[in-house]
Amino acid sequence: MKLSVPKEASEGERRVACVPEVAKKLSTRGIDVVLEQGAGESAHLPDAAFEEAGASLGDGFSGDVVAKVAPPTPDEIGRMKEGAVLVGFLQPLTDPDTATALADAGVTSFAMEAIPRITRAQSMDALSSQATVAGYRAGLMCAQELGRFLPMLTTAAGTIRPAKVLVLGAGVAGLQAIATAKRLGAVLHAFDVRSAVEEQIQSLGAKFVKLDIGLENAEDAGGYARQLTDEEQQRQREALADVIGQMDGVISTAAVPGRKAPLLIIEDAIKQMKPGSVVVDLAAETGGNCELTKAGETVVAHDVKIIGPLNLASSMPDHASQLYANNIRSLLELMVDDEGALHLDFDDEVIAGACITRDGEIVHPGARKAAGLPEAEPAAEPAAQPAPPTSAGAEGGVQAKRDAEQQSQDVGPEAPRG
Repeated sequence: MKLSVPKEASEGERRVACVPEVAKKLSTRGIDVVLEQGAGESAHLPDAAFEEAGASLGDGFSGDVVAKVAPPTPDEIGRMKEGAVLVGFLQPLTDPDTATALADAGVTSFAMEAIPRITRAQSMDALSSQATVAGYRAGLMCAQELGRFLPMLTTAAGTIRPAKVLVLGAGVAGLQAIATAKRLGAVLHAFDVRSAVEEQIQSLGAKFVKLDIGLENAEDAGGYARQLTDEEQQRQREALADVIGQMDGVISTAAVPGRKAPLLIIEDAIKQMKPGSVVVDLAAETGGNCELTKAGETVVAHDVKIIGPLNLASSMPDHASQLYANNIRSLLELMVDDEGALHLDFDDEVIAGACITRDGEIVHPGARKAAGLPEAEPAAEPAAQPAPPTSAGAEGGVQAKRDAEQQSQDVGPEAPRG
């Protein structure tokens, strides 16, 4: 099998879908790795490093499998051969045009953000790996932009009290932001509608903020924060405003898969913050958690700096690429046989769950809905056969039903895992 890795064309994207260490491991599996010249330059990975690892330079879209970071452009889709497999962040719930174009081009595509949340797929969880980077950078950004120390200092010139930082959302990005700001000496507080994460927050040295607003059952069956009602959101915003007003810095990471980010920080909350305070809104790309956030910009309102970074993981391309490349490698290992030949087993819940397009059709339920397509008709069931004389047949039937149910689930990207 031939794996090709192109140079990312999206503005500001500095990551690459493969690193020399991963290229070497894939080569030992019989996979021919080809990179476009300069593909790793933005991540400080020279072509020579890839060649030393066993990869070669060539057309980044010529492979049986193409590995990318950002969604492909129409031109890039046109460069893939019919029947090619594409793996990358595809944004199927918010970018139906790309999914449609991939289907029309006969490309079988897999979205890294649609990897099912199951134990055996943790090593493929690119949302979490990139959210770890984003959370770390957000903690540093908050410290950098605050015009004061984060830790407590006792000096001959007087005592400096530690800064208070609030993190909204305790997914992967939120927890990493807590850990980073805590290491820098700030006093950490954190809020999440899921009370189940209280122990995780406290284990990192932060205080779990409890709002007395009668909010219950705020976690869905998948472990994500559920969509709150309008009334619940309003009570939450009003209660949070009093907490936010006591903070020097706020890092917000809350999001809902496939939807606009929830509004958590209203203008009245910003007005209550001390002059010189900072808000870092990691949800800026999907509308922002703060009412005053402008995506990709830094604005100052009521003497408070509000930062809306985009693609924050790409600002640390070295390790972000390393983590992402390992996620890709783990997924590819499910796609090849022992000889390194491409073998897509759509009975595997990971392969089936992450698949967006196949055989000229959009097959992912969430992507079909986003594209305005009807639900896919279930495959016709085979004629009933006599049950075998052992109990194994009954178990097999139950398992087959479970597999089908799993494959039909609408698996969307997580918000914060990041």
